[in-house]
Amino acid sequence: MNRSPATALPLQGYRIGVTAHRRAGDLIEALERRGARVLHAPALRIAPVADDEVLLAEIAAVIEAAPDIVLVTTAYGMRRWCEAADAAGRGEELLAVLARADIYVRGPKARGAVRAAGLDDAGISADETTAALTDMVVAAGVRGKTVAVQVHGFTDVAALARLRDAGADLLTVTPYRWVNAESGDRLSQLIDAVADRELDVITFTSAPAADAVLSAAAESGRGAEFLAALRGSELGAPPGPGALRGAAPGAPANPATAIGGQAAVVSAAVGPVTAAPLLAAGITPLVPERFRMGALIRLVCEHLEAAGSLRVETGGGLLEVRGSVLLAGGIPVPLAPAPLHLLRALMAAGGAVRSHAELAAELGPGESDNALHMAVSRLRAALPDPTVVETVVKRGYRLRV
Repeated sequence: MNRSPATALPLQGYRIGVTAHRRAGDLIEALERRGARVLHAPALRIAPVADDEVLLAEIAAVIEAAPDIVLVTTAYGMRRWCEAADAAGRGEELLAVLARADIYVRGPKARGAVRAAGLDDAGISADETTAALTDMVVAAGVRGKTVAVQVHGFTDVAALARLRDAGADLLTVTPYRWVNAESGDRLSQLIDAVADRELDVITFTSAPAADAVLSAAAESGRGAEFLAALRGSELGAPPGPGALRGAAPGAPANPATAIGGQAAVVSAAVGPVTAAPLLAAGITPLVPERFRMGALIRLVCEHLEAAGSLRVETGGGLLEVRGSVLLAGGIPVPLAPAPLHLLRALMAAGGAVRSHAELAAELGPGESDNALHMAVSRLRAALPDPTVVETVVKRGYRLRV
């Protein structure tokens, strides 16, 4: 059995769920350009800040307090903060106050936004996390100083508590807030698609969105099935051990294994902060070394190429399964889920015989010989050369390779 080489469309045949709201268009376009079929179900959206009295009050408080230290956590938040101040006629006052403060940033994007505003920063966190940023600022000394924190989405309560405990007089500014997305029934469709293992990958680009999807799944009545699919386990089985991709050399990624004829759904998170709610739920996501959307897409492509694509040169020509699609000699062949699961099992055997019992189990718990024979019949009917699937009397079936 051979793995598929790189193709012009590395995601051809794969189905990917996207939970993002902001910049979802960029992610969806990139995935579809690589051949994926995308199910978009935004879990959260960013609330508008127009006429946001709370935000305007926060801006006024920062200008009045003239903080000694400012923490900028996101580029988007920095831009929205300045835009809201400009809209209120206080943009120049805000920039003057920020110019006199020591500004610390969470990552390169936040640094870029600060410099685009004509300001400079005094330091950047080591690993692009709020925790590391807070450690750095506390180490520099905050006791008796006024510290303003640009909060992103949901407030990082632990970081704010650390600053207060270290003696800081704290202010917060929340240029954007996460609220439930108005996406009709798309989120329920996504939850069903994961629970039924009809997706190959589900992507997450924010921790709040990951939390929202997990909560919605739990409330839907399909929470157990949803978690089992993402853990790569049978329904009700405890999650196996795992580690973040890229977190340590040799750490295992969430495998696209088959359980009872159904492949696990791989989760992919843009960074460790986003991955945290998934890990807490016993789900091991793929996480790129660089916490960027482009790196996330590349990692998904690499993972599916290595774990999700099967190629076998048979006596009737080349067969390739990519996600939910069978290619025979490079031509897509429509195939229902049951015969597709059966073909995967035969391809994985590399020409060896698989018994009736083994193949019936691949179709799902409790499936009968009759269901197996039906799946074999449908598989043969779909293939250009039906004799590729050979019957071995009293033993089972194999591929003619």
